[in-house]
Amino acid sequence: MLTRVKSAVASFVGGIMAGSSDGEQPSGAELPHKFPYIRPAFLGLSPDEIECSADHIARPILILKETKRLPWATGYAEVINAGKSALNEDQACCEVIMVKKKPGAPSTPSKTPTAKRRSSLPNGEGLGLRESSESEGLLIHYWALFDGHAGSGAAVMASKLLQQHIIEQLQDILDILRNLGSLPPTVLGEEPNHPGTPGTNRTLTRAASLRGAAGAPGSPSTPPPRFFTEKKIQHESLVIGALENAFKDMDSQIEREKAVYNISGGCTALVVAFILGKLYVANAGDSRAIIIRNGEIIPVSAEFTPESERQRLQFLGFMQPHLLGGEFTHLEFPRRVQRKEVGKKMLYRDFTMTGWAYKTIEDEDLRFPLIYGEGKKVRVYNLTQYEHGADDVLVMGTDGLWDVLSNEEVSESVTSFLANCDPDDLHRYTMAAQDLVMRARGVLRDRGWRITNDRLGSGDDISVYIIPLMYGNRQP
Repeated sequence: MLTRVKSAVASFVGGIMAGSSDGEQPSGAELPHKFPYIRPAFLGLSPDEIECSADHIARPILILKETKRLPWATGYAEVINAGKSALNEDQACCEVIMVKKKPGAPSTPSKTPTAKRRSSLPNGEGLGLRESSESEGLLIHYWALFDGHAGSGAAVMASKLLQQHIIEQLQDILDILRNLGSLPPTVLGEEPNHPGTPGTNRTLTRAASLRGAAGAPGSPSTPPPRFFTEKKIQHESLVIGALENAFKDMDSQIEREKAVYNISGGCTALVVAFILGKLYVANAGDSRAIIIRNGEIIPVSAEFTPESERQRLQFLGFMQPHLLGGEFTHLEFPRRVQRKEVGKKMLYRDFTMTGWAYKTIEDEDLRFPLIYGEGKKVRVYNLTQYEHGADDVLVMGTDGLWDVLSNEEVSESVTSFLANCDPDDLHRYTMAAQDLVMRARGVLRDRGWRITNDRLGSGDDISVYIIPLMYGNRQP
């Protein structure tokens, strides 16, 4: 099932989405803009076309031009609100990205076998990038939607820079991701863990573990025991951690640069990334994504909520450290930290994360972990494990869509439209996105915008991607 990176990033939702905080900056009208207002670059709109698109009465639906193509023949459509704000506060980004090692970083050859093949993607897309990725880096497909609140500045900025934060996070673990034959090392610099290697699982009683690692405050000078069974962290958990940390980095940058730039409002973020044959969905806010596969609806995103008791307890420990009595750490590690590992980078996660990342170990991390044992496993949608037909798609939309249409209505609309299209027509997904936006916007009548059964249509900005999944099966 699909990796549900619910983006447990409290600051991103609580601060950026709301667009305010206790230390709220002045309006900043006198400050320069970080980025000018734009529409998605892939639409290729001129300044005059952008101005015409901001018609709150006609509300024209914008789609890709006939000469434009997005990766995987993705369809896209958008429409401005009915007067709620002067500008369309939604933003979108879609790119094929090559993640390469940072300059000067040592290179480790990938042990994952690869095979060259002809491109079976639309117009041979990504062929050069893919051949390059086999020896140089990691190829990812990236789709993102941002819904601005109280202004468009934060959404514009996130649409320009979030992918760069994701790249930076993935660069730190690039060699590990390219070596799928070995589990990620718990401590960087250690030999990778090979699945099934004898002696990798060492189990202790809780009493033995509580005696602590050698060198920890109050611990005896005995050989350091491992903390219960050492968790086996999978590669997809590192990708999840990278996405979660990228969200936090983006949030921090927006908050920091509001002091020197005019960055209006806050924003939600919904990201879909195709990495190493798997789809990852990261969501902070009220946008939504679903998969429609063989007529079945698979929800693949959720609004931000702490997903487990683990996160609740870690958050409590973070907010009220006095409750830990100086004996526990609110961070979680795959096993008990040892004194000799201070200064090294080790896998960890906190209350904002469902995935894992690396941090430099400090003395405070030698304390007994507040959370121990196994928690709920992350679900991963391995796209290449399924054969997808031309009508199997992933639908991404901002809340302007979902406020008026249910998952079932969206599925029925997309499925029925695609069924009446030539399956070889690459423009069919754009037309399906246009039809879906039209259904959510409705028709302007005497009593406002109305949709099916005379229900009130969406007066909000609406942005929609329709991503055909069959092209994921054609990736090497």
